[in-house]
Amino acid sequence: MSKIKTFVESDVLIAAFQGKEEVWEKAMRVIDDPEREFIVSDYLKLEIIPQPTFHNRYEEIQFMHTFLDNASLYMNPNGSVIDQAITLACTYSLGAMDALHAGSAIVGQADIFNTNEKPEKPLCQVKEIKVVSLRA
Repeated sequence: MSKIKTFVESDVLIAAFQGKEEVWEKAMRVIDDPEREFIVSDYLKLEIIPQPTFHNRYEEIQFMHTFLDNASLYMNPNGSVIDQAITLACTYSLGAMDALHAGSAIVGQADIFNTNEKPEKPLCQVKEIKVVSLRA
């Protein structure tokens, strides 16, 4: 049986490390699910590594690197991701980083895109991929 290809947005990983109890539990259920394999990107790395590094939060850095290192697919920046991101941003009024994450997930053929955004936010309206909010 194949695993669920999942792209988790940075806010899910941050919630898994720093989150309040309810959000932490939901984020950890996604991250620890043995039925999932994860897709990551340089855009995701850019969001989850610099701040803990700057503030010397070594446990958080290790947590994030462990997640990145265990991903099954690493999406490098490329023209297909950028083109997809621009289309998504124009269609759904997404911010640049949300569009790049969603574009990476779509080009990487993820089954699910997990986020901690509120369900009414533009990112959760994307129809090209199944978006699942921890807040739903």
